[in-house]
Amino acid sequence: MKPYKIIAILCVSLLLGACGITAPRSDEGYADLDSLGIFDTDRTLSLSLGPTILHFAARYIEDDPETEALLSGLDGVRVRIYEINGDGARVARRLDGMSRELQSDGWEPVALIREEGEQVHMLVKAKPDRILGMVVMVSDNTQEAVLVNLMGDLQPEMFGDVMVALEVDTPEVRLASVD
Repeated sequence: MKPYKIIAILCVSLLLGACGITAPRSDEGYADLDSLGIFDTDRTLSLSLGPTILHFAARYIEDDPETEALLSGLDGVRVRIYEINGDGARVARRLDGMSRELQSDGWEPVALIREEGEQVHMLVKAKPDRILGMVVMVSDNTQEAVLVNLMGDLQPEMFGDVMVALEVDTPEVRLASVD
């Protein structure tokens, strides 16, 4: 390849990386998610959206204010989907290891669900006044694993409709009366 083509490709790559099209690594809510193993998985999807695309999409959501607010508050979304074609137990151990490593980097575990060969890890990175990022890692240990990293100003109330749409049972909160 000619030198000017290499330089042009490098310049375009730098511009795209710096203009907000992909999720920013410098964001406080960015999670360093390792590979789940080249011998046990095939990555079928890798998606990285930055603030430019997310805020652009938010401007065109007219009839759903919750989704518009969620997209406007996000600085980045990263999604990786893996097909498990090897040792599912080894993939599960890697997810556990990724969760421990994220916790050592300041991420707080919110949920850990293990049942019938499936596992879900949910972690958040927060400051006292706001949530900076969220990571959800899901695996059925036999077919597929999904890793999601949301970055930005995440408000817990924004996820109520998402939880209902996903049919996630949430515990009923009862306030104790004060006599």
